[in-house]
Amino acid sequence: MEILDILILGSGPAALCLASELAKQNLNIKGISTKSPYEKWENTYGIWASELEEFGLASLLSHRWSKTVSYFGDGIKDKGNSPTKHYYDYGLINQEAFQNELLKTCKGIQWLNETAKLITSENKISEVICSSGLKLKARLVIDASGHKSKFVKRPFLKEVAQQAAYGIVGKFSTPPVKKDQFVLMDFRSDHLEDEELLKSPSFLYAMDLGNETYFVEETSLASYPSFSQDHLKKRLLSRLNNKGIKVVEIFHEENCLFPMNLPLPYKKQSVLGFGGAASMVHPASGYMIGSLLRRAPLLAEKLAIFLKEPNFSSLELATKGWSVLWPYELIQRHRLYQYGLRRLMSFDESRLRSFFSNFFKLSTEEWVGFLTNTLPLPKLIYVMSKMFINSPLKVKLGMLKIK
Repeated sequence: MEILDILILGSGPAALCLASELAKQNLNIKGISTKSPYEKWENTYGIWASELEEFGLASLLSHRWSKTVSYFGDGIKDKGNSPTKHYYDYGLINQEAFQNELLKTCKGIQWLNETAKLITSENKISEVICSSGLKLKARLVIDASGHKSKFVKRPFLKEVAQQAAYGIVGKFSTPPVKKDQFVLMDFRSDHLEDEELLKSPSFLYAMDLGNETYFVEETSLASYPSFSQDHLKKRLLSRLNNKGIKVVEIFHEENCLFPMNLPLPYKKQSVLGFGGAASMVHPASGYMIGSLLRRAPLLAEKLAIFLKEPNFSSLELATKGWSVLWPYELIQRHRLYQYGLRRLMSFDESRLRSFFSNFFKLSTEEWVGFLTNTLPLPKLIYVMSKMFINSPLKVKLGMLKIK
């Protein structure tokens, strides 16, 4: 039986980002997935434009906005019509172009329409047994199939906080956002009753797509238990109705639900993860595409070097891969983000508004670096300390777990 160098599980953004880099390393690679890598991705992917510019991929943006704003207001019933202007470009990835660009660089990799059922490791080699009965052997298996992976082992967490969102791409009776505008977070909540505000807050994420078409999405921060899609849909429609806006035509509905506080996987295991399976979702912002693009090249290069050692077992290869993917620096940054997330999850809406209003008073370099996880550890500690010092008393008390 053929023994592959690497077998990749999955065919989404994480799988293709890593596969496209591994393909440059002259390795024997195959992929398996229940979905074809050519099947259109369902969700939209937003990103700060600079993250794609870093890789010369800005042309893959289907839309780009310079008018980027948020609305935080001052109190529960304050309409907060004065926007916080971000002065930083945001973009929407052209999914088809991005997918095709990655596939183009995945030359030589064959994807099989299979579902992994069991993975065993024996005689230093991993064997994947598929639901069809097909058996594949590889020196290293990489699970890039998403956060629901059943093959990547991690500490058990009873209360997994999830970010949920319900969105609509369509036409409306009146524009839900201003022309050429992108709204990162709109916490205005005058459409909700006081009792509703006591529950987990949610905000509007919205953008003008041109041609009288808009994308509006009601989004919750990480919460446990998570918002249901029906509840978010009701909140979104209530928000629109309060402004006298009716949905005229729906082109696409989007439902998102993903964990924000998954523990980091164990380093000593025979399967290596990447993407959601490797807890690479940013615990504070929910973003991951930029991180995939930044971290895939080094991981691919290092794995190619490790594979040159013929005596390394699957366990040794995966363990070394985990150390590359999660070095000390990134682990410590991840822990800081998770601490911040836990505190934000305890904030009521008023405290949350105040936190974000203050957060975007940081310098652009600081808040962008925080949201993209590109600040070196000392700088991240400095920025978080600066945030605490400059925060209003009620936010300080919340960060210190004092009600």
